[in-house]
Amino acid sequence: MFNLHKSGSMSPLGERARAYFEQLQRAICAGLESFENEKYFTEDRWERADGRHPDQSGGGGLTRVLEGGKVFEKAGVLTSTVFGGLPESLALKMNVSPTEFYATGISLIVHPLSPMVPTVHANFRYFEQANGDCWFGGGTDLTPYYPYEEDIRHFHSVLKKACDANGSEYYQRFKKWCDEYFFIKHREEARGVGGLFFDYLRGDTEQYFDFVRSVGEALLDAYLPIVRKRMNEPWGERERAWQALRRGRYVEFNLVYDRGTTFGLETRGRIESILVSLPPKVEWHYNFHPAPNSREAKLVELLKLPRNWVE
Repeated sequence: MFNLHKSGSMSPLGERARAYFEQLQRAICAGLESFENEKYFTEDRWERADGRHPDQSGGGGLTRVLEGGKVFEKAGVLTSTVFGGLPESLALKMNVSPTEFYATGISLIVHPLSPMVPTVHANFRYFEQANGDCWFGGGTDLTPYYPYEEDIRHFHSVLKKACDANGSEYYQRFKKWCDEYFFIKHREEARGVGGLFFDYLRGDTEQYFDFVRSVGEALLDAYLPIVRKRMNEPWGERERAWQALRRGRYVEFNLVYDRGTTFGLETRGRIESILVSLPPKVEWHYNFHPAPNSREAKLVELLKLPRNWVE
């Protein structure tokens, strides 16, 4: 049994998960930087401590952010390792005991400059408590502004291959969970075209750790070929305005429904790192509807119901 209350120590699995997430952060940043000639990720190391109870919580992380690139308008790749007391209100939402916790993970968001290139999000996390409970969670999803079906199929095919290497039922199970989770209920539409989502993977944690690593290592193969294919597609003010409006849906989901945002805020996390996922430029327009039969209308129609992207 580990003692988070005093030292923030973790299990050997937790230590291995932390090391893997930090290695994955380096690999993803290098992959994204390969598209940029003059812009690079800045690094911001931070420490967490509750000023009211400094002996009960702590940890820290490394936030890496690229802004103003020729391909990526804003990209954030973050790792964190935190521990402390779990607030009772949050424990109730999570349906777990309000005991001390240890959590380590990685999250990323990529907001491209071109509206022809989709936004991508991913996060993977390991969570354990002083009562011995532990699990993995995470996922990844694609949010296009102008959907190219061959790109969506590529994204899902790469994820399915990563899933199949660990369990034949994983892809359909976690795709369905993703379609349900990344749904903006007050808009009655999906945030994007899905991917994978999973949480509370308990039991055979070694097997689930293998699965998380498979998906993590597939991320660049799933996303970067789409970037390379679409980054030079022509676009203008109309497409840019549509991108800004659709980014508003992204903001709405993150602030209303996202579990990671809620966890960070309720455990008094670092606000700059929590909100780094928000896009740099976004707009809301009153009662806007795209023109019938337009490419914009096609996207809205596509987001109403989930689709099977892999045969």
